[in-house]
Amino acid sequence: MKRLLVSLLLFATFNAYTQHKPRKVILMIGDGMGLAQIYAGMTTKGGHLALERCKVIGLSRTNSSDNYVTDSAAGATALSIGQKTYNGAIGVDSTGKPVTTILEEAEAKGLATGLVATSSITHATPASFIAHQKSRKMEEEIALDFLNTPIDVFIGGGQKFFMKRKDGRNLIDSLKAKGYFVALSVQDLDKHRAPQPLAALLADNGLPRYSQGRGDLLKKAALKAIEILNNNPDGFFLMIEGSQIDWGGHNNDAQYIIEEMVDFDNTIEAVLDFAEKDGNTLVIITADHETGGFALVGGSLKERSVDGKFITTHHTAVPVPVFAFGPGAEEFQGIYHNTEIYHKIKKLLLQQR
Repeated sequence: MKRLLVSLLLFATFNAYTQHKPRKVILMIGDGMGLAQIYAGMTTKGGHLALERCKVIGLSRTNSSDNYVTDSAAGATALSIGQKTYNGAIGVDSTGKPVTTILEEAEAKGLATGLVATSSITHATPASFIAHQKSRKMEEEIALDFLNTPIDVFIGGGQKFFMKRKDGRNLIDSLKAKGYFVALSVQDLDKHRAPQPLAALLADNGLPRYSQGRGDLLKKAALKAIEILNNNPDGFFLMIEGSQIDWGGHNNDAQYIIEEMVDFDNTIEAVLDFAEKDGNTLVIITADHETGGFALVGGSLKERSVDGKFITTHHTAVPVPVFAFGPGAEEFQGIYHNTEIYHKIKKLLLQQR
């Protein structure tokens, strides 16, 4: 009897553990999003953001291998390969050697994969999950890397790196030959039907800013990606970037930051709604770094206004928050280097498969 009880206890413990391992992971990156950016968005939305639904919070240390202040390429590559690398590096280690990314590892395990961004899809953050190049400036070479992977969906800008290339190649034809539905406009995007793989290049370079014609496209693209990826019974890995929070910081434009932060949070709300209903999806929300040294020196919760100041047009070295929601979220508590986010995702999503 005693041996039976011990066996039942061990089984229950193992079962409880496995039940808390997600089959789907959505990593959301607010590029340049520090605490001031978050609170500015919170103030504008009436004092609350959807990301408050995440009860697990940590802090990520963002330095690169060669600089106290990271750039987006090294910051995103740390998240994608679990190693620090030099500023400008895309999916390579500090010696320039290509390293398999978390997205590629998910593909190798039979999971569906996707990337969504409001920048060019070849820009530093999304590129770091799928490409292997020594410099983020090599966007035509990064575009070619998209042909070396069975990624199921990618949505962003960057038409010119696929269609107006120095080598004269039109990679749209190559994508269609691989079975992708290629969308070159929002109207094309509306014509796509899951589960066909989707390559959506919706602008020549980056997408317009939220208030200048983009509207809720990020949320729409995120939900479209989830719709496609969720057809895989083995699960999926999806990275969604709110790219232009960073651009507002570089421009020292508080209003730009606020509108992009609110748009990113609206997308977070839609993603968390899916995850809550699904019950098997882990959502991680973080940043690659903070941009602008943004500080809130005044404002009004009642009037939903902020007075923001900047100390730089570049990035800063301050740690950035990590929010987690869903099975495995507790892994993301504490203070750790950005590389640990890769290892935590791999442990939860890919090990024991």
